[in-house]
This record gives sequence, structure tokens and C-alpha cells, in this order.
Amino acid sequence: MAEKMQEHVYIIPLRDVKRSPRWKRSNTAMKDIRKFLGKHMKSEDVKLDKSINELVWERGSQKPPSKIRIRAMKFDDGQVQAELAEE
Repeated sequence: MAEKMQEHVYIIPLRDVKRSPRWKRSNTAMKDIRKFLGKHMKSEDVKLDKSINELVWERGSQKPPSKIRIRAMKFDDGQVQAELAEE
């Protein structure tokens, strides 16, 4: 694995997910998380941890959380790995 260059903790708002149809909300939330991290970390290659997926889908496809706190690490090869930020 390449060496870590940057590490940031982001609170990603997912309130725009409410504009999508009820049955698509968790899918849209996952896409929005990838898009947010790609934009802020300046990378196309974003890998999300399994714990993020479990938190978003915890209450089903119709009720994702309104915001999520994520720790993102960018490596020198341009890959971004994200996991849930622990308190």
C-alpha cells in the first residue's frame, strides 16, 4: 500500500437525499457520499468501508441518516479510503 498523504474528517450532509423517491434514498446517499469525497479530496478513486454502507442502510432504503461523519485518507497513488469517524 502506498503511503498516506492526507487525512480529513468530514461531516457529510445527506439532506438532499430527501428529494429523491423514497425507495431510492439510500442508493442516492451512497452516490452522494462518493461524489462529496471525490470533490473534496480531488480523486476519482474512492473506496468506502463496509461500516459506512451498514450505517446508511441500517433503517432500510427509505430512511438514510441526515448526516454522516467520515474519516477520509488519501494515499499518494490518488486512492481515497473512507471509514466511519469514531468519537
